[in-house]
Amino acid sequence: MTQGIDDVAKAAGVSTATVSRALRGLPNVSAKTRQRVEEVARELGYVASPSAASLASGRTRTIGLLTPWVNRWFFSNVIEGAERTLRRVGYDALLYTFDIAREQPRRAVDPSVLHRRVDGILVVGLPLSNAEVASLEALGVPLAFVGTGRDNHLTVRLDDYDAGQCATAHLISRGHRLIGHVTGTPDEEHSWSPPAARHSGWVDGLRAAGIEPNPGWEVNGNFDVQGGRASTHALLDAHPELTAIFASSDEMAMGVILAARDRGLDVPRDLSVIGIDGHDLGELVGLTTISQDASGQGHRRPSCC
Repeated sequence: MTQGIDDVAKAAGVSTATVSRALRGLPNVSAKTRQRVEEVARELGYVASPSAASLASGRTRTIGLLTPWVNRWFFSNVIEGAERTLRRVGYDALLYTFDIAREQPRRAVDPSVLHRRVDGILVVGLPLSNAEVASLEALGVPLAFVGTGRDNHLTVRLDDYDAGQCATAHLISRGHRLIGHVTGTPDEEHSWSPPAARHSGWVDGLRAAGIEPNPGWEVNGNFDVQGGRASTHALLDAHPELTAIFASSDEMAMGVILAARDRGLDVPRDLSVIGIDGHDLGELVGLTTISQDASGQGHRRPSCC
């Protein structure tokens, strides 16, 4: 027979309100009483209902995680870091994915599914419209971003512009002047998005060395290996003179390396390649990269940027 809070209160000789406060760790309960209630609850096998506790406290102890993907390196590592930290402090994660497909627009964020279900929202690498951001703000819970986000929100992210400049400067320091760029999906080309900022770093890095970037040197790799491979073939078909390629992610950079091998090119002798991430598998293909701590971004306390 299932024991309820009334049974615990009766056995412990206290009110149900005291049982609730004791088991939820709230103040105004003596240490002796709290210990007694906890012992009786264990003996009776009573477990407080999370939904009942949420109704009583007005808190869900749940954070909503909004992300495009869970099966790509950056996103999976950020989510793992966030979930590990949330569990440590007694919170759960409610995950929503919004796949950014190549052929069709993604579905819009619906704030109603989060209403009264979360105590906060963490947006992981998902480009949102102004209207979507406003709808999330209207929920009245803390809103933070990882990997992307506007300047007026709490964010944890790589300095994408600096990373793009550093990657380009590295290739230039190796003697390259014909440097192509594999960027991300067009959907994410906002001024504050990673692909846009990394593209600006590439452009300014070339110009700082007296090189005017050719618009034809840039292609879209869709932030995955397949896209990086296909776009590199298109890029080198159009511009076989390129001697180096900067890819905005390691997965795309791996696609670049595969495309080079398809064409009988040796990396780095015939074509130098650099990416951004620090992907776990990068070493297997000899990838040079600008590393970032994706898991650390998931658990680190945000700062206003």
